[in-house]
Amino acid sequence: MIRSAIALAILGGATQVSAADDRYIIQVDNDKKGVVKALAKKLGGDVKVDGNGFFAATFTGMDLSTVKGLLNNPHIKLIETDSRRYPMSAYSDDIGDPMTQQLTPYAVYQSQADQVTFNANSGMKVCVIDSGLDSSNTDFNWGAITGDNDSGTGNWFEHGGPHGTHVAGTIGAADNNQGVVGMAPGVDMHIIKVFNESGWGYSSDLAHAANLCAQAGANIINMSLGGGGSNSTEENAFANFAANGGLSVAAAGNDGNNVRSYPAGYTSVMMIGANDADNNIADFSQYPSCTSGRGKKATDDERICVEVTAGGVDTLSTYPAGMAAFASATADGAAFEVSAMENTGATSGDLYFMGTAEAVDSNASGKVCLIDRGNISFHDKVANCENSGGLGAIIVNNESGMLYGTLGDTNSTTIPAVGAALEQRTTLMAATNASINISASDYGYMSGTSMATPAVAGLAALVWSNHASCSGEEIRNAFKATAQDQGAAGKDVYFGYGIVKAAAADQYLLANGCGGSGSGGGDTGGEPEADINLSASGYKSRGAAFVDLSYSGAATSNVDIYRDGNLITTTANTNSYTDSLGKVRGSFGYQVCEQGSTVCSATITVNF
Repeated sequence: MIRSAIALAILGGATQVSAADDRYIIQVDNDKKGVVKALAKKLGGDVKVDGNGFFAATFTGMDLSTVKGLLNNPHIKLIETDSRRYPMSAYSDDIGDPMTQQLTPYAVYQSQADQVTFNANSGMKVCVIDSGLDSSNTDFNWGAITGDNDSGTGNWFEHGGPHGTHVAGTIGAADNNQGVVGMAPGVDMHIIKVFNESGWGYSSDLAHAANLCAQAGANIINMSLGGGGSNSTEENAFANFAANGGLSVAAAGNDGNNVRSYPAGYTSVMMIGANDADNNIADFSQYPSCTSGRGKKATDDERICVEVTAGGVDTLSTYPAGMAAFASATADGAAFEVSAMENTGATSGDLYFMGTAEAVDSNASGKVCLIDRGNISFHDKVANCENSGGLGAIIVNNESGMLYGTLGDTNSTTIPAVGAALEQRTTLMAATNASINISASDYGYMSGTSMATPAVAGLAALVWSNHASCSGEEIRNAFKATAQDQGAAGKDVYFGYGIVKAAAADQYLLANGCGGSGSGGGDTGGEPEADINLSASGYKSRGAAFVDLSYSGAATSNVDIYRDGNLITTTANTNSYTDSLGKVRGSFGYQVCEQGSTVCSATITVNF
């Protein structure tokens, strides 16, 4: 979902009410409230809220002292200003126009990327498998970017839609006083173009791309993509990349359900979910179970579900030049947040309220139309404004939050039109004039787990650049060990371990080294780090239980096999082992470790 909006004024923290509101709170005992409300109405009050021990009313044209003087009643305890309250984001983008200054997206602050310095001499390289990176956007360290074309997709440095350019900007847009800044500013990137405007490719394309990433010397693979169904060719390609020390991250998916998407669902790939600027899970972020198989053959593995999240709602990043729309607006000279709907251009004039703009209204001639959402289409509202002689249109949402919309595929209007939040309606209704500006831009907004995934890829490059001796799996574990817990207490299917925090991960690695002290989510009682990939499959034959273990990443000639924390055997490192349990019932946890070492897999549970 592509959204285009920019905040031009910080709304949070406002504590003074505008004189135009004329709205006050009257505290009164409930048993006397009826008498006082009747008096207030008699004196011109319009009751807005009837609460427990108070009511709120508007007294048009009256200041606080006047209202106090009129409502001189012994049953009234207190009369005070009814102050405005605005929705606040825990994190916000910088304010301004990215075409004229450098802005920092909210997710950089949320993830603590601004608290860690990227080591440009570390040799970090991120491989971006997507729709290409368009060379028309200058906000990149182009001297450090290479690429490959896939069959039929064209040049990697020409966009096959804006998606790949947006993703790359989140990872590594340069710190150069223009546009936006990425998580790992100016990081080396290798671009593999597997998509064009048709918007899809094949799993074989990804398997081939993974090999090309490795050949290019990439440490990290970013895949803001996915689809249903797994296959061994694709799985093996990413398992090999992980076994050689790399880290792959992929999007959980945007359907808001519990379906597992691939390649994110492979154990060698880190699945990334999306959160918003208020630390809430995005309603579109998929949340597959960590359990595979059914009944007695079911196994749990945290690597096949969401492991962490990052900002992925209304993410500001790079676009191919001029392909995005940037909108700004003011009311009585004060900037407020809007979203671009259609029609580039700038205009200003007196504000005229057209209601829901269901008909031509000559009173709107030469003015900016203020329009309520509802009853007819956005296009018809703007058309009626334009046919009335209106200069531009501001359509206000009829529910909480910003109005995002377009004027449709058959838009016949020419005046600039923007959406505004319901929370702005009172201010706009009181304003006398407004200005609107919609211009083509090299920067715009997108939402999706596709936007959260490159945030984690960039954060991995950022943290890893300061801990070059670590493996990708160790960076993966450090992120899980230090993520900010959100949602249900502890690990859950929506957030995994929580929101990635770069500074916390950096400090964790400084304190514990690459081996760390736990496999994620804080103290695990000294369980060895998960540096070996392990899968386990349980089955029964003639009543006896067996578990087939398949693993990769162990460097020693022998490995130690643990069941429920107890060493059961030391055996040759053949990447497989079968454990015979006899006639049993219950759950059994398995780990594989390098012989005599704490370099181990995660614990995989098998149920009988």
